[in-house]
Amino acid sequence: MATTLITIAPTGAEAAKVDAPALPVTLEELVQTGKECEAAGAAVIHVHIRDAETRPTLDPIRLRDTVAALRESTDLIVQLSTGGAVTDPYEHRLKVLDAAPDACSLTCGTVNFGDDVFMNPWPFMAELYQLTQSMKVVPEFELFDLGQVASLRRLLDTYGPPYGGRVHCDLVMGVPGGMPGDTRSLVAAVEALPEGATWSATGIGRTTLPVMYAALSAGGHLRVGMEDTLTFAKGRPVTANAQLVERAATAAKTAQRPPMTPDEARSFLGVKRR
Repeated sequence: MATTLITIAPTGAEAAKVDAPALPVTLEELVQTGKECEAAGAAVIHVHIRDAETRPTLDPIRLRDTVAALRESTDLIVQLSTGGAVTDPYEHRLKVLDAAPDACSLTCGTVNFGDDVFMNPWPFMAELYQLTQSMKVVPEFELFDLGQVASLRRLLDTYGPPYGGRVHCDLVMGVPGGMPGDTRSLVAAVEALPEGATWSATGIGRTTLPVMYAALSAGGHLRVGMEDTLTFAKGRPVTANAQLVERAATAAKTAQRPPMTPDEARSFLGVKRR
């Protein structure tokens, strides 16, 4: 039976704890969220961390402690964001891999991000990709726009296949400045992917549900979480990340493609146990 990979992105770098009290910002909150989301059907956790003042950070000690704590308390695949916050310098973002995660995000180009610019120039992408290969970290190619598929192809053509041998992408849709969160854009992006690539899709904010249903209908996989939406329905704030995973898992089961277990996801993504 076909199954669905569900990734939970619980925190992100944009939302503030004061605006979203359910946002997990401490290590304890993140581990508890991981446990709840794994039980609800998630197989991967896409991790951003915060400092003692709940601000986004790429502190190497905190990153290592986070990876270790999630491994100890869950069976989830630990995927660290190499995007950080839009203000993080390239050298700090490259050092994320020193925390020895199972996987990491690798964004395939620069994109307008609301009022900011999320910078991913070619030299940075190329260096990060080669680091994932040498450090045996499985990359997830993050695509905010159709042109970024060309950069993904350029990476593969120039430097060869990723560690683990599987090309898996996440289509991040509905960001102000990126591709729209609608079915037409999703189909165009999927048709442009390299042959054999697998993909998940993420709908930001009010595009969450349209993208989720379009992804399931097109044979794709899902990323959900409070990084991407703080609203469960109009006028209803998200009360816990597990609430979003449960909804995604229910939709996947309805589509007769139930959630993958973490072990199934390891095989699917080419992730080796550390």
